Amino acid sequence: MGPGAAWSSGRCPYPWQGIGTGWSLRSPPTQIILRCCEAVFQQHEGHAAPLASQTLHEVYKEKRNGNTVSNLIFILPPIYGAIQTYKDGLEKRYLAAYLCLTAVGLGSWCFHMTLKYEMQLLDELPMIYSCCVFVYCLYECFKYKNTVNYALLFLLITYSVVVSIVYLDLKEPVFHQIMYGTLVSIIVLRSVYIVLWVYPWLRGLGYTSLTVFLMGFFLWNVDNIFCDKLRALREKMPPVVGAVTQFHAWWHILTGLGSYLHILLSLYTRTLFLKHRPKVKFIFGIWPVLLVEPPKNL
Repeated sequence: MGPGAAWSSGRCPYPWQGIGTGWSLRSPPTQIILRCCEAVFQQHEGHAAPLASQTLHEVYKEKRNGNTVSNLIFILPPIYGAIQTYKDGLEKRYLAAYLCLTAVGLGSWCFHMTLKYEMQLLDELPMIYSCCVFVYCLYECFKYKNTVNYALLFLLITYSVVVSIVYLDLKEPVFHQIMYGTLVSIIVLRSVYIVLWVYPWLRGLGYTSLTVFLMGFFLWNVDNIFCDKLRALREKMPPVVGAVTQFHAWWHILTGLGSYLHILLSLYTRTLFLKHRPKVKFIFGIWPVLLVEPPKNL
């Protein structure tokens, strides 16, 4: 997943600052796209030139490395969760939450595979949309079944539309970062309220989700701030060891896991309120999924 702030430094101009579109292995890209530690080209007198230490073939391979594959955590587990939610007959809002997380992963996969502006939007805008779905699910946890909060729906849809229009016009990464951060803050505050005062026994799940997400955010910043040093360090390491320092890939893994755990927390809270019998099960003893049994007949 690629937050817009990856372009906020002078070293990472937006793609529309380049010339033309498209590129191949035999010629430098005519669409100038740089992404900090994922950057593999630099602009010089209106032309794109490969970095001295890398060939175009190495560049092409790097674009499809861990930063692409790491998005699988956004794609496969949520698909399983969506299937399980459908089988358990749970509310469609949670089906939408899982599928929105999958959409984020697919968009980020496409972006890191192509490094094109259109794919950047496919990466970043679904982050806003998915968070809006998360907000709706979390703030409607304590409502009667099959009720719809049309006012909140209208507010969140309006928020998504306005953010999309303004972001497409401004092309300002800080704007996207603030709008995304606002939604995340709303989710965190609501989650803390639930685990502190409503269902205290869910603190482990809630705090784990938050901690994992913040760890990913920390590593993403390290990757951006110490890009040059990390790149130089990787050149001295064996490929397998150097891959561990791909902190943007770790950002994907940790935020993907944190977001997935948040959906589990939200769904667990909702099913408890509806008097269902939720139970966390670990697939292969590692990956958590939520199984929900209907209420017992009295």
